[in-house]
Amino acid sequence: MPFVFQVGAGASQDRLEKLIALRLQPDVDKDEIDARIWNLFGETWAIMFTDLSGFSRRSAAFGIIHFLQTIYESQRLLVPVIDHYDGILLKMDGDSMMVLFRSPARAVECAVSMQHTLKQYNVGKPDADQVLLCVGIGYGEMLRIGDTDVFGPQVNASARLGEDTAKAYEILVTDAVRDAIGEHDGMAYEPIDTVPSGANSAYRVAYR
Repeated sequence: MPFVFQVGAGASQDRLEKLIALRLQPDVDKDEIDARIWNLFGETWAIMFTDLSGFSRRSAAFGIIHFLQTIYESQRLLVPVIDHYDGILLKMDGDSMMVLFRSPARAVECAVSMQHTLKQYNVGKPDADQVLLCVGIGYGEMLRIGDTDVFGPQVNASARLGEDTAKAYEILVTDAVRDAIGEHDGMAYEPIDTVPSGANSAYRVAYR
């Protein structure tokens, strides 16, 4: 019988933890450890954070069944759109999604398609049953730890834009996204006053 060595799903996390533990040792060369961490886990991605506008307020008003219904509907409607634009749904936390894309242009195109999908879905529905999406997108180098999590300034910036700043039907992006995409057919970028930590400026995507 051949010997098979199986690596657990947490191998990346275990490797990172060992390097962090080494970094905590006295007199260690932290720059050298940091270089090893970036060499192992550093990747460039576009990252999208989504949030549902008014979700907590409506869930409190209409109860746990309404909470589950809205979560189910958002997944049913939006996950196929994410798949179509080659996004990787890395994490869901309540009404929020964290999605990775290799291309910032595809990330923005996906966000526009998601908004169009929900706008069509919401036609004729009472306010309580509408699914209203807020989106924040960043782009740059980050640490990706397997399929568990990502860390970096653009991660923090996109989370703030999507979860704290954007309103219903809005798509907000960092300057890194705008600079990487440049002029894009059917879209324009409007500067906003709120600039999250990790970005130099931020923009609202004006889309058709």
